Amino acid sequence: MTLELGVLVSGNGTNLQAILDAIGSGTLDARVRCVISNRAGAFALERAARSGVPALTIAHGAHPSREAFDRALIAALREHGAEWIVLAGFMRLLTPQFLRAFPGRVINIHPSLLPAFPGVNAMKQALDHGAKETGCTVHFVDEGMDTGPIIAQRTVPILPADDESSLAERMHRTEHELFVEVLVGIANGSIEPRGVASSRPGPG
Repeated sequence: MTLELGVLVSGNGTNLQAILDAIGSGTLDARVRCVISNRAGAFALERAARSGVPALTIAHGAHPSREAFDRALIAALREHGAEWIVLAGFMRLLTPQFLRAFPGRVINIHPSLLPAFPGVNAMKQALDHGAKETGCTVHFVDEGMDTGPIIAQRTVPILPADDESSLAERMHRTEHELFVEVLVGIANGSIEPRGVASSRPGPG
């Protein structure tokens, strides 16, 4: 089936670009219905606009509560026909009402091998811990902090000379590949919706 995607972003949007490129090459049977950022000027919005995708800013600060902000997100995603929601570097916690609006169809990517190093600064956590390897995880979003059902993981080695920048470069390449592979699996029916309740996505 053709996935009807809504992508939530806050920053540069490299995972968004990987998705757009996979659609453009025919690797992924999907349409990005809209891209929404909570931050005006996020470069991800420019990536969307270049691909002819509606690029929206819904500023969280313009709403009196998390619930009001999420209601605005839900309305925009539904208006544009999004059915699956992809969190691609979206730096906001989502409320239970959001997951109820898209039950089992919200996925996130996180730059660690969950359950290790959840939350923010996952790569720094791994380096500070002295880990020999880390990786990335694509998971369904539930009410915990990066605790939703894991869909797929891939390992990224930590080299002796690594700092956050060099590790991030390899991590991003791996994230892009894994995210697209998971979406292909959803499109071909080998991955089915899972996850309920509220959501606290990580920074992936």
